[in-house]
This record gives sequence, structure tokens and C-alpha cells, in this order.
Amino acid sequence: MLAGLAITCGCAGPPEQQNRLVLATTTSARDSGLLDMVLPRFKDETGIDVQVIAVGTGQALQLGRRGDADILLTHAPTAEKQFVDEGYAHQRHPIMSNDFLLAGPKSDPAAIGGTTTIRSALEKIAQQETPFISRGDGSGTHLREQEAWRHCGISPRGTWYVEAGSGMAATLRMASDMDAYTLCDRGTFLAQQEHLDLKLLCEHDPSMQNEYAAMIVSRSKYPHVNGSGAQQLVEFLSSPKIKKLIEVFGIAQYGSPLFVPAGHEPLKEAAGP
Repeated sequence: MLAGLAITCGCAGPPEQQNRLVLATTTSARDSGLLDMVLPRFKDETGIDVQVIAVGTGQALQLGRRGDADILLTHAPTAEKQFVDEGYAHQRHPIMSNDFLLAGPKSDPAAIGGTTTIRSALEKIAQQETPFISRGDGSGTHLREQEAWRHCGISPRGTWYVEAGSGMAATLRMASDMDAYTLCDRGTFLAQQEHLDLKLLCEHDPSMQNEYAAMIVSRSKYPHVNGSGAQQLVEFLSSPKIKKLIEVFGIAQYGSPLFVPAGHEPLKEAAGP
């Protein structure tokens, strides 16, 4: 597993260090295992060593705003568009997507199994005050969860609603330990499921798509940013060969792909686990 990098200064390295790239990304992208597959291939092709800072999307965007990263890979479109509008990047580059879903105890005390929308499931959970673990960390997942509660007209509070302040894998483990529900992305759940006593209970809600996009931090604001290396990474992630790897990533182990490359339709068939 690629470890996160603790940044202790306000720079990402001088411009001449073209063989080093700092990627601020989400814990869900890291915990899925996808980066462990893709980034070594990128280094083999380009000689560029990508150092990963895995945090919530909100923290990743702040790293970009401070010039502490060369490139971001996040999943909060509204916040990303604001980042571009503020001039911290020139554009978003969609890379891949999956979806958000609700996982919970196999006993399903709130009886949300078979519910067709996340909104309906959350309403049931809130009505019964069944334990729910929120990431509570300003991540893209947390922002989508808050948005879903708002659409329900519910402000969750009380002892049943717990904010973990943790990444996706840690939040899933906490939900498993506490027999609680949680909103998660499909990729991380599938990658972590063998360690969890949880079940997917509400999924395939069309309104809960989860798009990951890359953004190169603007050299106009931070001249030290390795813009050429970041551009190479965007092109690499968007290349047909890497899209094909993303398209099948997870099928052999989980029976289902963890992500869909940008511009592709989900695979219709998957091999059994």
C-alpha cells in the first residue's frame, strides 16, 4: 500500500524536480487498491515517482489551495468546480466513477434492504434512530451524505448518529464493529468487505453517482508545481490502456469492477468471485 506523505513545508519541490509528483487524493481511491496497481506502471513509463497524500476531498482541496500538491484526484464535483473558478486549477479531468450505497448490519434492523433510493433508506434509519456512522471529515463521501440528509429534510443528531472523522475504510470498520449503517463508495466496500460484518442494503440509486476527477494545481498561483509531470499523469490515467485496467479492476477478486472509466458504460457481465 502506498503510504500518505506528511507535508511539513509550503512547497511541493523546486521546478527542476521533474521526477517527483505529489498527488493529493481521497482515502477511497487509496483504500480501493487502484493506485497500487496504476502508479508503479506510471513510474516505469515516465520515471516519475508519485507520492500520495490520502485524505478527505476537503483536505485534498486545501492542500491544492496551499500549493502543497501538484495534482488532485477527488470526488466532489461542486467543490471541484469552485476550486477551478477560484483559479487554483484550469479544469477538471474526469477519470472514473462508481456509486454511493448504504451498507449495514446483516440483520438490517431498520429494514432498508430492497429500498430503491438512498433517501428512503435514510428516512427509515432516522425514524428508528438506528445507529449510523458518518465519515464526518469533509470528504466527498461526507458531503454527499449531508446532501442526502438535506434532501430528506432531516438534520441527523443524537446518540444514534456518530461522526467518525475518519477515512472510508476506517469508517466501514467502525460501522461493522458497532452494527451500524454507513454511506460508502462501492470501490472501498468491495475492497474491504472480507474484513467487514456488513452487507450492501441499498444500491444502484441513479442519483448517487460518484465521479472522480483530476485537477492540476495552477502554476500561475504556484510556480513550483510540477505541471508537466501532472499533465503526464492525467494523460496516463486517461489513456485507453489504463482505462481498460480500470474497467476490469476488481472483477477477478470481487466479481464486479470497482470503478467505471470516464466515457465508458459499466460492464454488463462480470466473472464470479
